Amino acid sequence: MVLIWTQFGLKHKNVKCKVRVMHRGDSSGSSSSAEGTRCEQDTPCLAIKPAGKDFYKVLGVLPDSNEDEIKKAYRKMALKFHPDKNSDADAEDKFKEIAEAYEILTDSEKRSIYDQFGEEGLKTGMSMASPGSVFRNNFHSDPHATFSSFFHGSDHFDIFFSNDFEGDDDLFNPFRRFPFSHVGGFAGSEGGLRKGQRRLQGEAVVHDLLVTLEEVLHGCTKHVKITRSRLNPDNRSLRSEDKVLNVVVKKGWKAGTKITFPREGDETPNSTPADITFILRDKEHTQYKRDGSNIVYTAKITLKEALCGCTVNVPTLDNRMMPLPCSDVIKPGAVRRLRGEGLPRPKSPSQRGDLVVEFQVLFPDRIPPQSREIIKHSLGQC
Repeated sequence: MVLIWTQFGLKHKNVKCKVRVMHRGDSSGSSSSAEGTRCEQDTPCLAIKPAGKDFYKVLGVLPDSNEDEIKKAYRKMALKFHPDKNSDADAEDKFKEIAEAYEILTDSEKRSIYDQFGEEGLKTGMSMASPGSVFRNNFHSDPHATFSSFFHGSDHFDIFFSNDFEGDDDLFNPFRRFPFSHVGGFAGSEGGLRKGQRRLQGEAVVHDLLVTLEEVLHGCTKHVKITRSRLNPDNRSLRSEDKVLNVVVKKGWKAGTKITFPREGDETPNSTPADITFILRDKEHTQYKRDGSNIVYTAKITLKEALCGCTVNVPTLDNRMMPLPCSDVIKPGAVRRLRGEGLPRPKSPSQRGDLVVEFQVLFPDRIPPQSREIIKHSLGQC
């Protein structure tokens, strides 16, 4: 059973922090004066930039990016700067820096310290866990191990030259499957395991996800409830469990776009958890047809309006009425465009396609004899 509900818009939070003024040798952390105390209580921290590397910039993500966005960015950057693929002189250093940024930003404790104290905080061992505790960044400095772990031990030549490498349709999946990626672990880590002892990943579960044109216009989040099978600790029996997947649909995404949740599907004694993939499908609209980033509206006008001119009120997706004056003769099938009133373009959401108006001329079933003579006379010279 799949249950879907939708959430529009974004949540915004006002973030404040306190600044405490400390003097050398002041272990208590008290302020130097009553004015300092007020500063501790009221001063908003709006523009404090930690010193050291900007790991968000290294991966090309925003500071409020979630883990899936960070993983997707690491995948893209690591494949681009891997020394076996990139011959630039600084590729090795860049590859190592990308791995370090990924290790820190996907570790909640390290990321929290980095966000507050920067790279120096990780090096000097600052921690927010408790006043006396110490945390040190223990990045293993082996970017190739990070790469291998991320791709589940895949042969990187398979990754570089896979047919899937250049594809864009699977926009959400940071763990695209390549040859051998289902075995897991580092290359060569299986030791003496026999082939019969190795579990392969289950076949991906695919669902169609219907979206309205209004949801594509504004972007939305679909909440999909799934029921899946999972292996019990005895590694033989199965249990059934429910989970809600939050499927983010971004502005302008086209039908056929794939959104994959790695290893969120069924598990069996013989297979590791399968991926779940949602494929976007456009829900039929009562007024429009979709044509890429354009939407097509059919305007029905009378023969009199087609010949003598008229103004057609065209509804838009965001519930406005756009007047479209037509002074020339309108032929059946004629087209007019309202620029920028279509859907956002997937690669440039700030730009929109057009609202295309197609005219359908309604002819009368019969014309009275007197009117027929008048029409013949009027159109005699046309």
